[in-house]
Amino acid sequence: MVMKASLQLKLGQSLTMTPQLQQAIRLLQLSTLDLQQEIQEALDSNPLLETAEDDQAESATPDAEQNQDTAPDETSADTVTDSSAADWDENENGPDWQSENEIPDTLPDDLPVDTAWEDVYQSAPAPATRNDDESDHDFETRNSPSETLRDHLEWQLNLTPLSERDQAIAHALLDAVDERGYLTSPVEDIYAGLADDSDEDPLELDEVEAVLRRLQHFDPPGVFARDLQDCLLIQLNQLPPETPWLAQARLVITHYINLLGNRDYAQLLRRSRLKEDQLRHVLALITGLNPQPGDIIDRTEPDYVIPDVIVRKHNGRWRVELNPEIAPRIRVNASYASLIRRADSSADNTYLRDQLQEAKWFIKSLQSRNETLLKVATRIVEYQQGFLDHGEEAMKPLILSDIAQLVEMHESTISRVTTQKYMHTPRGIFELKYFFSSHVSTDEGGECSSTAIRAMIKKLVAAETPRKPLSDSKIAAMLGEQGIKVARRTVAKYREAMHIPPSNERKRLV
Repeated sequence: MVMKASLQLKLGQSLTMTPQLQQAIRLLQLSTLDLQQEIQEALDSNPLLETAEDDQAESATPDAEQNQDTAPDETSADTVTDSSAADWDENENGPDWQSENEIPDTLPDDLPVDTAWEDVYQSAPAPATRNDDESDHDFETRNSPSETLRDHLEWQLNLTPLSERDQAIAHALLDAVDERGYLTSPVEDIYAGLADDSDEDPLELDEVEAVLRRLQHFDPPGVFARDLQDCLLIQLNQLPPETPWLAQARLVITHYINLLGNRDYAQLLRRSRLKEDQLRHVLALITGLNPQPGDIIDRTEPDYVIPDVIVRKHNGRWRVELNPEIAPRIRVNASYASLIRRADSSADNTYLRDQLQEAKWFIKSLQSRNETLLKVATRIVEYQQGFLDHGEEAMKPLILSDIAQLVEMHESTISRVTTQKYMHTPRGIFELKYFFSSHVSTDEGGECSSTAIRAMIKKLVAAETPRKPLSDSKIAAMLGEQGIKVARRTVAKYREAMHIPPSNERKRLV
């Protein structure tokens, strides 16, 4: 075999992921909080980028104003409530993104200084005097971490006068309490662990029981309970003795809690020798108790959702617009850009030129993200106008390919746009993926959204008779009468997804 070099010419197609395209895709799939962090990192690392504040625009000199484009009055798209007469004109309703993010073509050679010495080095401000008329606005809880159940119990334990021996027992019991407020270990095991450590004076089980009974009076009522029955009895014992039906409630919890859990009211009436109206009052008292007292203490910080798109109805038309608060407006710093010289290859000039190019790419990627997000949200609102007008029962089946065809994009792009992006509507805040659902066939040959079926099931359960709740088979039959073909196991799956208990657990006395 002869080894020799040769030259061959071939034609082919390949997809090249340029840095600009990679950046645009990465920004597209970021959530609102991640996008704000990304923009802040870009502002910190790139001196050519700056935020375009309104006060800066007003204080700019006439020469600078001539080289800066102002943002459009609104970036919105209108939809027509009548779907049959909806006419979507992209040129008319589409967003106009020629805003402050656009790079000016010509920059002045010399710009006035926008800061003075006094703006940077200011004298220390005088301490503010407190006005007694002003309220503190919850000063104690401001910027304080959330309190856990253990912190709450330890605070009460530190205020309780106990001997050193009882303090050790109390801390051992406190270590065995879970987030619900229940003891995770039997008292005997806790006693065995403490008895091994006490060599001089033997520890008795009665001492542990005595400390436990004292800790069971802590707030919230029901903590340090062994099980559900013990938790409910602790709360009943802390009620005033003159509470109506207190003795009957103790009787039911002590001897017939299993019948109560199975909702076997016939056996419960016969064994407790209570009448139906009496049992109804007893159950009202029991249902007012908290089976998980630890949930009263807030353990986590609330998660706030910032909507990316706002939908509102104006003059009979659904209006879609981007939330202007999700990200700051950024632009190129004209002062630094004016320092760039064309025929200079010095290190400083090369650095400024590279940073200017990266700033242009970043602003363009943000513009592309906003345009794509607004376009997809507009098509979703156009398709789901029935939901906005009438609720979940009017939701239409929708899949990613439907929106992808309307906006002429790939399904993967639609998936990135609708992930962790939220829409604020008059009916609440929903993730964009919420508007996508599978379908179920109807007798008339049409399709019904699974979200609409869930809403129908929830409506039927809410209107059922408490004495005789609807079974999954009965719900499937009632949906079949409305022309929706759905199996019993499908109803059970949707019911469990909505955290609705089965019919035997929904049964109760009126």
